Amino acid sequence: MAYRKDGKQQTITYGPYPIISLVEARAERDKSKGKLLKGENPSPKAKNSASKSFKEIVLAYWETRKDVSQSYKSRALNGITNHLYPTLETKKITEITDEDLLNAFLAMDAKGLHVFVRKVRMWVSQVFAWAVANRYVKENLAAKIDPQKAFGRTRAKSFAAVEITEIPALMQRLACEDQNLQSILANKMLNLTWVRTNELRMMEWSEIDYKNKLWRIPAEKMKHRKDHLVPLSKQALKILEKMTARSRGSKYVFAAEHRLDRPMSENAILYLLHRIGYKGKMTGHGWRSVGSTWANENEYNRDAIERQLAHSPEDKTRAVYNRAEYLPLRAKILQDWADWLDMAIQA
Repeated sequence: MAYRKDGKQQTITYGPYPIISLVEARAERDKSKGKLLKGENPSPKAKNSASKSFKEIVLAYWETRKDVSQSYKSRALNGITNHLYPTLETKKITEITDEDLLNAFLAMDAKGLHVFVRKVRMWVSQVFAWAVANRYVKENLAAKIDPQKAFGRTRAKSFAAVEITEIPALMQRLACEDQNLQSILANKMLNLTWVRTNELRMMEWSEIDYKNKLWRIPAEKMKHRKDHLVPLSKQALKILEKMTARSRGSKYVFAAEHRLDRPMSENAILYLLHRIGYKGKMTGHGWRSVGSTWANENEYNRDAIERQLAHSPEDKTRAVYNRAEYLPLRAKILQDWADWLDMAIQA
């Protein structure tokens, strides 16, 4: 049967004669014409998007994303759920208009979420691109929205970090806390390794190489999706010894207090710093900045410092070289830094 749909000539084949009789073929033809009258594509190869809601398409797309970490997928789904589902969740994907999508984004922008709205737009654009490729919709509505023109801006702010000269006072204040608190131990491990807070939260026992005194972080947990080696100082190994003693069978080194299948709260370290009087002055991420400043001021190799921070050079050959060549030096930097922090408490 030949027919036109969306201005395109198409054909449906019902099967070979005489296996499919003329009577059967005519019956199938009538069904096809009925679908055309309803605005549907009668081809068995065509996707029937009429029954697909925005939520169904979103979930279907993210189910295909096996190349990203679970935490990244959760952030994307939470962003879409919290900010777009209130107005778009049950709408058919084909019924959503440019205005519907833009209004949902502008509602986020009006709340001051100038940075996050750009991320959500990117995630939704990926959803629509997949929907286009799978013939659920004809165009990517999210891609048509220019974030530079549509959304506001906030002045970029670095993660709060104290000055090097303020470290002794901070270390002394932290020493007044119960040293067996998980937040205290996690904060120590963070300042001893220069990793990002989320990388520390997701730290697993299986990643610890005690023989070589290394923490091997797999690529899927890293911001730039590259394996990262973290030398473990004597002080870091002592923290792991403490955490081993209090381990309750979780795969996570720093597991949630009441859920062994989950890592500790992403705000645990931040709340600790807030509680001891450093709100707006210091963050968990700030340890990376402080450690980098200390190492640069003490004239350690800059490439080794950048590699320890997991800042990969654009030159891929150089990146491989750095990873192999600077590991002993990176181990020395982190051990010297750990010793300096110990002395800072006595300053």
